[in-house]
Amino acid sequence: MAADSPTLTPRAAERALNSLALDLLWSWNHATDALWHQINTDCWAHTRNPWTTLNNASRAHLKALLGKPAFRRAVGDAMAAQAERLRRPTWFAQTHDTSALSCVAYFSMEYMLSEALPIYSGGLGNVAGDQLKAASDLGVPVVAVGLLFAQGYFRQELTPGGRQQALYPFNDPSQLPVSPVLTKDGDVLRIPFRFGQGHVWVRAWKAIVGRATLYLLDTNDPANPAAVRCVTTQLYGGNDDLRLRQELTLGIAGWRLLDMLGYQPDVCHLNEGHAAFAAVERAHGLMQRLQIPFRQALTIARAGTLFTTHTAVPAGFDRFPADLLRTYLSNYAKNQLDIPLDTLLALGRANPDDQGEPFNMTWLAIRASGAVNGVSRLHGAVSRRLFAPLFPRWPESEVPVGHVTNGVHTPSWDSIEADALWTEAAGTERWRGTQEGVADRIRALDDRILWFTRCQARSSFIGKISALYAERQSYADAAGLSGRPVPALSPDVLTLGFARRFATYKRPDLLLHDPDRLARLLSHPDRPMQLVLAGKAHPADIAGQELITHWIAFSQRPDIRGRVVFMTDYDLALAEILVQGVDLWINTPRRPWEASGTSGMKVLVNGGLNLSELDGWWAEAYAPELGWALGDGREHGEDPAVDAAEADAMYTLLESEIAPSFYARDAQGIPAAWVARMRESMARLTPLFSANRVVRDYTDHFYLPAATRYHARLANGGQAAHDILQWQDMLDTCWPQMRIESVTISEQDGQRHVAVSLFLGHIPPDAIQVQLYANPVDGGPPFVTTIPLDGCPDANGMTHYTVTTGLDRPATDYTVRVIPAHCGVAIPLESTHIAWQR
Repeated sequence: MAADSPTLTPRAAERALNSLALDLLWSWNHATDALWHQINTDCWAHTRNPWTTLNNASRAHLKALLGKPAFRRAVGDAMAAQAERLRRPTWFAQTHDTSALSCVAYFSMEYMLSEALPIYSGGLGNVAGDQLKAASDLGVPVVAVGLLFAQGYFRQELTPGGRQQALYPFNDPSQLPVSPVLTKDGDVLRIPFRFGQGHVWVRAWKAIVGRATLYLLDTNDPANPAAVRCVTTQLYGGNDDLRLRQELTLGIAGWRLLDMLGYQPDVCHLNEGHAAFAAVERAHGLMQRLQIPFRQALTIARAGTLFTTHTAVPAGFDRFPADLLRTYLSNYAKNQLDIPLDTLLALGRANPDDQGEPFNMTWLAIRASGAVNGVSRLHGAVSRRLFAPLFPRWPESEVPVGHVTNGVHTPSWDSIEADALWTEAAGTERWRGTQEGVADRIRALDDRILWFTRCQARSSFIGKISALYAERQSYADAAGLSGRPVPALSPDVLTLGFARRFATYKRPDLLLHDPDRLARLLSHPDRPMQLVLAGKAHPADIAGQELITHWIAFSQRPDIRGRVVFMTDYDLALAEILVQGVDLWINTPRRPWEASGTSGMKVLVNGGLNLSELDGWWAEAYAPELGWALGDGREHGEDPAVDAAEADAMYTLLESEIAPSFYARDAQGIPAAWVARMRESMARLTPLFSANRVVRDYTDHFYLPAATRYHARLANGGQAAHDILQWQDMLDTCWPQMRIESVTISEQDGQRHVAVSLFLGHIPPDAIQVQLYANPVDGGPPFVTTIPLDGCPDANGMTHYTVTTGLDRPATDYTVRVIPAHCGVAIPLESTHIAWQR
C-alpha cells in the first residue's frame, strides 16, 4: 500500500490527519494508533482520543513531523487504507437489492461509541453505539440521531468511607470528535423549533462512524434563553419538564434535521420510547409533502417505523402529566398537525378517553409503529405482558411484540491477544459478513493456544487495572479522598468480574450475602480468587449508593486485602479493560428485570466465561458446557428467601465446580475442563451474540419489510393509507353489531368439521378473518387456523364459514374467533378488534 500511495504535501497531510481523527472508525480499528502516538505521546496514552491528541499537540512538533516525508507517507497510506476499506463490497450490497432500502433513521437518547464522546450512561447507549458500528461494517445504510450533552452522565468519586460523589465535567465540543453541521454557505445550521409558544434554535453536530453518520443535537445556542440552553446539559438528569423537552428535541428537531439535510428515510428505528416524537414529526412532514391529514400521514409513517423497547418494568416507561404536554404541545398540535391536542394525547394513553391518564411515551411509540420488538426472547414475553392493556381480549402470547436479542460489536471489545487469536483462526473479515465457519475454526484450536491467550490477557489486565487504580488513587490522595492502597492482584489467580449500575434489582450485593463465606473463597490456600468490581448508582438512588459503600467496607477487611478491588468511575474505557481480562463474569439481576444485558456478552470473544442469573440473554444462551447459571428460570419477585438460596448456590458453584475446574491442571499445566468450556463458549456464543448478527436480523426481518410497507402506503399520494383508514372507521362503527351466531364441531371420516355462522351486519366478509383457536401448550405457540368463507350470505343475513381439519386435542380445547383482516395491515397492532365465541 505504502509504495503505491503518493507522498502528501504538509498541508494535505494535516487535512488528512483531521479527517482520520474525526472518523470514529479508530475506536475499533487501530491501524492509525502509531500516528497519534508520534503526534502527542502523553495525551494519546491518557485519552486514546485522536481528536484531542491532535488538537493538544505542540504546533512546532506537529510541523516538524509534517516536514518529514516518511511521516506524510504514513498518513497517506492510512488515508488510502481507510478509503480502500470503505470501498470494499459489503454484506448488505452483496446480499440485498440496495434500492429496496436506501436509508434507516436510527433515534436514541444516548450512544456509547468511545470514551472520547462521553454522551452515554450504560446499556441503551451501548446497544445503540455497537449497532451503529456493526451497520458500518455490514454496509447497512443507517443515519443516527441523538443529543450532544454538555455534561453527559455523571462521573464518580468515592469518599474514604465509600460514599459516592457525582461530578459533572463539561464536554467541550472543540475537544470531541465531532464537527458542526453547516449550511451550503458555510454557516452553522440552526433548526427552528418551539417549546410551547417560545421560538428556539437547535444546533447540530456530526460524528462519522465509518460508513455511518451520527447527528447530535444541542440547544446551547447563544440566541436561546438560559433555560433552553440547559435542555441538553445532562443525560437522565432533572425533572419531568426537562426530560420532556429533551425528548421533543430528539424526536421533532431530530427528524427536521434529517429533512433539512435531504435525507428521505425508508425506515425510522426508535431505540426506546424517548424518541417516539420522531414518528409524529415524520407524519407532519408527510402532511406537508402530500397535503393530507395527520391521521393519514401517521398511517403511512407507522408502516416504516420500528420500535425497540428495552424496559422490563412499568416504572421504566416515561410518563408525563397532561398539563405538561399542554404547555409544550398545544401550539404544535394545532398549528403543525392540525389536530386537537386531545387527539395527540390519546396516542399516549392506554384508555384514549381517560383525560386523567398520564401520557406514556411507550404507548405513543407503539401506536406510531408498524412493528415492535424486545431485546431478548424472555424480554419479548415480558413486554407482551406489559403491553397487554393496549390489546384487550387478545391472548398475551399474541400481543404484537417480537424480539431481536442484543449483541455486542465484537471488534470494540476484544483484547489485543484475543484479536490476534481470532485473526489467525478466522481471518480479518470475520465480523463483516455472515460469520459462516467462524465457530468451526475456533473449535479447531488446541488447548495450549487458547490457555496461553487467556493467561496473556489476564496478565495484561492485572497490569492495566493496577496502573489505573494507582492513577485514580493519586488524584484521590490530592483531594483527600483516598486511604485505599493499590491492590496486590496476581496474574495467576482465578479472576472474577462484576460491573454494572448499582441498583437493587440488579442485586450487586448477592455475592456479599455471606461476607465470611466469600472471604474464605477469596483467600483459599489452594484455590484463591480475586474480584474486580465497578459501577455507579444513580445520584438519586440512595439504596444503590449504600450497596457501593458495603463493598468498599468489605474490600478493606484485613483477611482479604488486595483480593477485592472496587474501581471508581465505571465508564467505557474501564469496561473494555474488565471484559478483556477477567476469567469469570458474574451477573445477578432479579429475573425478569434485566431486559437483555450485554456486559456478559463482551467477555465471550476474550475467552471469559459467565456465571449469571437465567435472565435476559443468558436465559437463551446458557448450556452446561458453556458456563454456569443461577436460578430456576422462574420469577420470584423480591423474596429474601430466594435471594439467600441463590447466594448459597453461587458460593457452592464457585467452591465446588468453578474453582476446581480452573485449578485442575494436566501435565502441561492446562485446565482442560475450563478450556473446553472456553472453546465452546467462544465458538458458539460469540457470533450469536454479536452486533453483526443483530443488525443482519434487523435488516432482514424488520428494515426491509418495513421499507416495503412504507412505500406501498406512500404510493399514489398515500391512497393505500386512505383506504386503510376507511376500513378502520368502518370496523369501529360496525364491529359492535357483528356476532358469532353458531359454531358446530363434528366428526367426519376421522376429521373434524367446523361450521360457523356469523352475523356481519355492514362488515364485508373480506374485512375480517374467522379462525379456530386453541391456547398454547407447554410454552409453544397457540393453535390458529383460518376457517374459509363458504358461499354468500343466506336469506337470514348469516354468513357461513367451514373447514375440515385434523385436531389432535379435544374439541373443548378449541374456540372460534373473528379478527380484522386487511392486506398490508399489522394485526392487532393497527386494529385491536377481536370477537370470541361465547
